[in-house]
Amino acid sequence: MSVLSVNLAENSYEIVIERDVLPSLGQRCRDIGLKGVAAVISNPTVAALYWSVVRDSLEAAGFCTVLIEMPDGEEYKNSTSLNRIYDDLQSGGIDRSSFIVALGGGVVGDVAGYAAATWMRGIPFVQVPTTLLAQVDSSVGGKTGIDHPKGKNLIGAFYQPRLVLIDVATLATLDQRQFRAGLAEVIKYGVAIDRSFFEFVEKNRVAILAMEPDILIEVIHRCCQLKAKVVEFDEKEAGVRAILNYGHTLGHAFESVSDYCGLVHGEAVAIGMVLAAKVSAAKGLCSQDDISRITTLITQCGLSVEIPHFDRQLLLSAIAADKKSKGGSITFICNHGIGMYAMSRHTPEELLILSGLEA
Repeated sequence: MSVLSVNLAENSYEIVIERDVLPSLGQRCRDIGLKGVAAVISNPTVAALYWSVVRDSLEAAGFCTVLIEMPDGEEYKNSTSLNRIYDDLQSGGIDRSSFIVALGGGVVGDVAGYAAATWMRGIPFVQVPTTLLAQVDSSVGGKTGIDHPKGKNLIGAFYQPRLVLIDVATLATLDQRQFRAGLAEVIKYGVAIDRSFFEFVEKNRVAILAMEPDILIEVIHRCCQLKAKVVEFDEKEAGVRAILNYGHTLGHAFESVSDYCGLVHGEAVAIGMVLAAKVSAAKGLCSQDDISRITTLITQCGLSVEIPHFDRQLLLSAIAADKKSKGGSITFICNHGIGMYAMSRHTPEELLILSGLEA
């Protein structure tokens, strides 16, 4: 069993990574002092697979349970879904002595976490991520929120979970598109932070794609370890934590202009990373060989780097709406070679030129 600690003073918590660990959820919630009613927020797909295991585990530990479902998909990460969750929390008797369990992928985790942060001014919550993307990235670090029609993740809060329980066995029921999308976030850590991890993914790509449990545990452990270190240093993204957004500025923009219905998040990030590498090369921070190596690994993991059709003005508006935008320019995360990062500031128009999106 892999257990990591995220050390944030009174907001500290553990990340548990193992196969077939889901039945221990209830006792682990009891062990960290949670009480009251457990409101499990999920989507119909994940609930059909894992609700009974989660319910039985929580009830065996003495908790009453309530299942709250939200529709599946990024397009439902919005205020309408959030308000329906609030309605269900109220009708389910969820008070300040209760807690929330986020059972699902990144959308469920973000929305459930924000509901926990805001319901009755904050109740505890636990992350139980069931997608690779959520396991290696979004379930750790306390970023919660919803999208706005003007941009992704514009509404939210930093609110840390009390526990992250990662059962790699849940990946067996994940469709291949979503699994490959999660690999984009895996590659991100290697490109922007840790060259040795990038090389590990290159070397073990076949085993990763075959979803060999021991390799998956190692990959998830190393991603969570890298993210935990960054979060411990900069919990609320006052500075260095922005490096975790490598590939996301332009990736988020493409998600936004497609109304969150075309590309899934990891697919958009994959494209965003290749474009970020091109920006980096234009600034003299990486070589064409680095771009080729990054692009090759992304495509070998089954992700497309083809630029979708876009409307120039809509894309510029989406870039300008990025959370890192200030005074008309954006803090953009570049890769310095492979395994290091650099930050620079650019206007949306400059990013189109530097990335090659506009000649």
